[in-house]
Amino acid sequence: MKLQKREKAYLLLADGMVFEGTAIGKKGTRGGEICFNTGMTGYQEIYSDPSYYGQIIVNTNSHIGNYGTIEEEQESNGAKISGIVVNDYSYLFSRKTAEGSLQEYLEKNEVVGIADIDTRMLVRHIRNKGAMNAIISSELSGDALQNELDKVPSMAGLELSSLVSTKEPYYEGDENSEIKVAVLDLGIKKNILRNLCSRGIYCKVFPAKTSFEEMQEWGADGYFISNGPGDPSAMPYAVETVKKIMDKDVPLFGICLGHQIMAIACGISTYKMHHGHRGLNHPIKNVKSGLSEITSQNHGFAISEKDVENSELVEATHIHLNDKTIAGIKVKGKKAFCVQYHPESSPGPHDSRYLFDQFIELIRESKS
Repeated sequence: MKLQKREKAYLLLADGMVFEGTAIGKKGTRGGEICFNTGMTGYQEIYSDPSYYGQIIVNTNSHIGNYGTIEEEQESNGAKISGIVVNDYSYLFSRKTAEGSLQEYLEKNEVVGIADIDTRMLVRHIRNKGAMNAIISSELSGDALQNELDKVPSMAGLELSSLVSTKEPYYEGDENSEIKVAVLDLGIKKNILRNLCSRGIYCKVFPAKTSFEEMQEWGADGYFISNGPGDPSAMPYAVETVKKIMDKDVPLFGICLGHQIMAIACGISTYKMHHGHRGLNHPIKNVKSGLSEITSQNHGFAISEKDVENSELVEATHIHLNDKTIAGIKVKGKKAFCVQYHPESSPGPHDSRYLFDQFIELIRESKS
């Protein structure tokens, strides 16, 4: 491993706070909304999750890069983040099965980063002030950096799913499977598809702006609406598709952004959260069973608690125990449900994977 020349880098937040640290990853300048993830492991899965498209990720775990990277842990075809902020960065890795260093991965994926930052202090600042735009640079400082930050668009009102979705339909799983599920790709993670296929489902994955009529031609037994980036209120095309699926009353399951889109289709509004939920340790209560689940989460928008309470169309099925936000709903009288968190949990605990089984059972009942 060649010795790395340690160069300065700067992190500028929209509220004027500036951090000086060490440049990592690709040399350059990148901006986006800054947010933090509390996961102790799984940095590669986080960086390659399409739901993080265009965001700067602060890893709260102090050591990043120490186990390298491996293709098996990719959640998409490459890193989707805009930049990373870490405390202690390792150019070396100890995992024998790793295929390369994190530095090589970041350079290949053109991710700009900064290390040697007091991430504990930075995260406390974001928790107090809220998620905001920021910019990292190993090239610029002062007014030049501020000028670039001013060009970064707000996440509110931003439609991003069409930028990360597949451009052409593709298949996953065994074509001889008795259950077929049409997947609307708003920024899907590979492990969601693995969880579906491992349960005997044959999936056809469609681009984000595919109409219901086109999806229906395939003859699916059920429909799945994926996770993804951006503001759900800026996606009327997906809302229209989900409305038509629900009108047909066929089995329907949504995760994360898919949860928000389903809610909007039922007349429930969404809002941008103060700093979002991102980590592997979020406690959820299943309202139906009374049991709790420790979940993996990644979202900066939520659905209106008041709208759900007053709705005649939906009922809450899961509640976030930290702040009482709605973490799951079921459409009354329909075969449709969704959750705000990630039951595929890669990385994260597997407490919620029963939801995939629940979806399959719904399909089997519908077919019988």
